[in-house]
Amino acid sequence: MALFIGMMGYISYFNVVKGSEVVRNPYNARLDSQADRVVRGNILDRTGKVLAQTNVAEDGTETREYPYGNMFAHVVGYTAQGKTGLESYTNFDLLASNSFFLKKIKNEFQDKKNMGDNVVTTLDAKLQETAYNALGDYKGAVVVMEPSTGKILVMVSKPDFDPGSVGENWDTLINDEENSALLNRATQGQYAPGSTFKVVTALEYMREHPDYDSYGYSCNGEITVADTTIRCFNGTVHGDEDFRDSLANSCNTSFCNIGLSLDIPAFRNTAKDLLFDSKLPCDLPCNKSEFRLKKGALDGDRMMTAMGQGQTQVSPYHLALITSAIANGGTLMRPYLVDSVTNDTGAEIRKNKPEKYRDLMSAAEAAQLKDYMTSVVDYGTASVLAGQSYTAAGKTGTAEYSSDEEKDHSWFIGMSNVDNPELVISIIIESSDGSASAVNMAKQIFDAYYY
Repeated sequence: MALFIGMMGYISYFNVVKGSEVVRNPYNARLDSQADRVVRGNILDRTGKVLAQTNVAEDGTETREYPYGNMFAHVVGYTAQGKTGLESYTNFDLLASNSFFLKKIKNEFQDKKNMGDNVVTTLDAKLQETAYNALGDYKGAVVVMEPSTGKILVMVSKPDFDPGSVGENWDTLINDEENSALLNRATQGQYAPGSTFKVVTALEYMREHPDYDSYGYSCNGEITVADTTIRCFNGTVHGDEDFRDSLANSCNTSFCNIGLSLDIPAFRNTAKDLLFDSKLPCDLPCNKSEFRLKKGALDGDRMMTAMGQGQTQVSPYHLALITSAIANGGTLMRPYLVDSVTNDTGAEIRKNKPEKYRDLMSAAEAAQLKDYMTSVVDYGTASVLAGQSYTAAGKTGTAEYSSDEEKDHSWFIGMSNVDNPELVISIIIESSDGSASAVNMAKQIFDAYYY
């Protein structure tokens, strides 16, 4: 009797709690059997522009088409050689049909397929195009979100591919290790965060030192502890700096000094609060970010970690989430890509609503970090964003990826309309080596939104 009750309880739990997840799982082969009776629905941007559609020829042959070509390759995905991106995540909806029931009955009697439902995404084709073109021929990624809702407006990753010809080019794509074009660098890329991580270090210092406003440091362009010497970018001598100026000017030596003073277990806890070493809320496959500094670490490792180098690894998507929490008073809204599902006539079947995911920090901490990030724009390393019709705040970053100090990635995280943030952005340009700037790219995207 106990076993019977337990079994019935689990069956009820499975159907109520897990059932939808299993039915929608892209590995559920039963879903694809729906394609025998349903024409795969469209994927649209938030304004109704078609990102993926099925063309049906006169002989009944179906071809999946992507009007924007490579532009949405990673986020929308493909249906050949398996499914990826939103093609995989929303597979159940695209192969379901909520057409008018009499129309469905008529189609069945005439041996015709019903039209699948359409997925309306949160993506903005105009902003996506701006970000895609701004990244140009560089490898890298761009993520743009609404911090107040969690809606993802832009997700670009390069190198890219043509999702409509994946089948023909499969062997080339999977064997091209140099470009790894199938990798979604936005959610799966793992990079040293560079100076963008100074926002995390600053938060930890604020938590350990309530008198952080009294912090002072004299920068002479380099700092040497034991056998480790770290220099400020281009050997700049910043002179006397307080806590605000240290972040605004991205002073490496000051943050190395800060890093040496931090309690490592507490630092790890703050990183965990910000979702390091944790599964991230994400509709697409997403890698964990790693914070590897351990108790007893050498001074050199402490300094490198504090300034965003060393073994810390992060994705552009994760930095967008952290920036979103700062912009939204410490609260991270659950990020999402699907706004609604409609039937073939446009009638709404289901709509997703913004919901809170978690508080990553207190409102006071978020307000202070936002204030410091405003200084980065007002007179610091992101001054190209100053004096616009919109206000902005952010943090630039340069991450070395080679023993050659001339080789680096360019980072920027930031927000627009600081008093009531409308957009947050996270950008990495791989191997920029000083020839391309992530903050300049951010300006192009902000300009496209506001002008």
